[in-house]
This record gives sequence, structure tokens and C-alpha cells, in this order.
Amino acid sequence: MPGAELLQMADFYADLADRWPAGDIRMQRDVAERLHMLATEPEGVTYAEVDAGGVPAIWAIPVDSSPDHVLLHSHSGGSVVSSMYMDRKAVAHLAKAAGMRALIINFRLAPENKFPAQLDDVEAAFNWLLSQGFDASRIVSIGHSIGGNYAVNLALTLARKGMATPGAVLSMSPWFDMEVKHKTVQTHAHLDKQLTREMLLGFSDLMLDGTGVSRSDPRINLAHADPAGLPPTMIYYGDQEILAGDAIDFAERAQKAGVDVTLRALAGGQHNFILGAGRVPEIDASIVEMAGWMRARLGLPAVA
Repeated sequence: MPGAELLQMADFYADLADRWPAGDIRMQRDVAERLHMLATEPEGVTYAEVDAGGVPAIWAIPVDSSPDHVLLHSHSGGSVVSSMYMDRKAVAHLAKAAGMRALIINFRLAPENKFPAQLDDVEAAFNWLLSQGFDASRIVSIGHSIGGNYAVNLALTLARKGMATPGAVLSMSPWFDMEVKHKTVQTHAHLDKQLTREMLLGFSDLMLDGTGVSRSDPRINLAHADPAGLPPTMIYYGDQEILAGDAIDFAERAQKAGVDVTLRALAGGQHNFILGAGRVPEIDASIVEMAGWMRARLGLPAVA
């Protein structure tokens, strides 16, 4: 049974959905930024805005965190709304639990910037980290929603190019299928308080229209991509979200392809559950689990 705080988070999402201004992107962006209110401000974390190879970004640096390991985070929002500012507090909680610093990037948004501008920015930030002396094997590519797609996509893109890939991937509440046709889109529609199929198709239109890239193209639709060659990957989703099937199906295909993949579900969890960091006990417990997994995959000792 979900706790009171988890239920309150679902209510917050429902209220946000009631305020969603259809067709007005500028207002949608303003409304989406309210999601930052869900997370508490973690203690013992400092922030600094930087230019990460031409990509605006925020460092979140917990006290006593490893100077050699970094989480490279891609935010949610369907590539149309949201920002590094919305995700800052939630990712800082995860970085603190993992004992690593995090680089939270602000990739370009559609429709002003069409795909693959967003993925290009993620790759540019990764290369910037390498130029700053970070070893690829000590970088974890992370993200949620469309950012969860980009977290995986970065590793696949680098592998295709024959380049060094991140040491691990953490994909939370991922949106992999741009066609939005998994059966959970229907079966979970009454449970998901944030997403609808129409919203997601609208986002994909804004991202892809005029590019010649179809919704089924494996460069953006990871339901059609070959996951072979991925580094150790954790996929963590909320069992109330319409995209639950995306997470489950991709993990199954990755496992069959020989990937070291771990799949976890947050019972009662909504899409982008990570945003409740510091306020919802079940989410904080999932953060501890994700942090422990990342440390183990990167060869760091467990945190007491």
C-alpha cells in the first residue's frame, strides 16, 4: 500500500495535469517547472553553473563525494519542456546517496531545436567531461523520461561510433517508444496522473516533424534499437505509469542480448518518481538502491 507522501505526490501530478494548457508551449514550460517543488533541498550539496562543451549545465557536488566519479544527467520533459533547474534537487539527492558529483545538463528543446540536437548535447557534455580528465568508465549516464532514453541512447551512440562508453547507465521512468503503443498505455491510463498518449505523441511531433526521422527510427525509438553492447544498465520505473511496458520490454530484450541489466519497479510510483526525493520515504529507499547499484558497478565500496 503506497504511503501518504506517495499518494500526495500523485495528487500533485493530478493538479498539474488540470492546469496543463493544451497547445501553449510557453505556458506548458512554466507549469512543468513547478515539479521542482516536489523534492526537498538536500543538505551538504553545493552547486555551480558551468558551460559543458557548449551545453549549459549545473554541477551538484555533495560534501566528501568522489572527485573522480560523475553522474551525467539528462532531464525529463519530452524534449519540449523542463530543465536542469527542475531536476537539480532530485538529482542532488541521488548524487549524495551515491557519493558522486552530478553534472545536470540543459539540452536544447524542441520545437526550436529538432532531434538529434538533444542527443548531440548529451554527447557534447560527455566529451567535455572526458576533456576535464574524467575517465569514461567512471561516468554513469543517467536520466528520466526522455532523459532516460538519452541516458541509454548516449551509450548506444558512442558504441556505434567505436568510442569509449560510460561505465554504467541508470534509466528512470524511461520513454523509449515514440509510437506510444505498448499495452500499458491503455491498462495504466487510469493510474498515471501525469502522462497521456496524446501528450507524448504531441511531444514526439514537436521533436521530429520536418526532420525525416520517423517515430519508429531506432535512433530515437529504442523499442526498435539493438541493446547489445550496453554497459551495465539499471532501469527503474514506477508501476503506475503508462510507460511501464517500455521499461519492462527493453530490459527483457537487453537481457537476451547479453547486457548486465537490472530492472526494478517502485510500487505505487508515478512517472518521474525521482522528483519526490527527500520527501517520499519509498522514493528515498529507491534512491539508496540505485546509488548502491551504481557504486557496485563502478567498483566503489558500499556507503554505510
